[in-house]
Amino acid sequence: MTPNTVKHSGKTHCMENMTRLPHNHGNHNEGDIMEHIPAENEIGGVSEAMKQLGDPSRLRIFWLLCHCEECVVNIAAIVGMTSPAVSHHLRLLKGSGLIVSRRDGKEMYYRTADTELAQALHLIIEKIGKITCPREESSEQLRTIRDIHSLMTENLQKRYTIEELSRTYLINTAALKSLFKSVYGMPVASYMKRYRIEKAAQLLRETDDSISVIASSVGYESQSKFTAAFKDVMKMLPTDYRRQHM
Repeated sequence: MTPNTVKHSGKTHCMENMTRLPHNHGNHNEGDIMEHIPAENEIGGVSEAMKQLGDPSRLRIFWLLCHCEECVVNIAAIVGMTSPAVSHHLRLLKGSGLIVSRRDGKEMYYRTADTELAQALHLIIEKIGKITCPREESSEQLRTIRDIHSLMTENLQKRYTIEELSRTYLINTAALKSLFKSVYGMPVASYMKRYRIEKAAQLLRETDDSISVIASSVGYESQSKFTAAFKDVMKMLPTDYRRQHM
């Protein structure tokens, strides 16, 4: 090691023999800057976190979890991905410390970690991407949208129209549609279609109910329409899906 070498190890900066940089450009604060430059192991966590967010799908999932706590099935429905693909991204985000999870019975829920790094990355995403943060909307409106979401997802056998929801919750149709998409990432109809099919897929995996019974339980009176919707979302027929997951 030469006298002018700077070596980083933890928080130690071995600069005893460093008196000046090879080129003098008249900057008088170089010594102070070198004294405080972070070591690689100090900034490694930030580098790893930003690397994990280099994938657009993972970035969307992280942004979503900045605003809500959700299970894998619901996350998959919101971002338009399969549950296994979402689980893969969640493992990477959790490994980098950007999200945390909790178990409630058999269900695992995920949300953004309460860390300065996660919060800073959330702000960066929205500033650079010019994305409207749902938190900037009125808290009353957000509660209304979440109440609407709960009503629809807890009563899958009934199909609610936008006009009906608007009258029930005293919110105009344009605001309802805009806020719902802002919070859940998809238009109401697209979201509910995917949510129904994801629920049906779960029932196909976990129960012996007939396909007609499952179709009815998630709001499809016609088995043929259910089969077409299932194939559109899952890219296979319900019978093939059940066979693969037996």
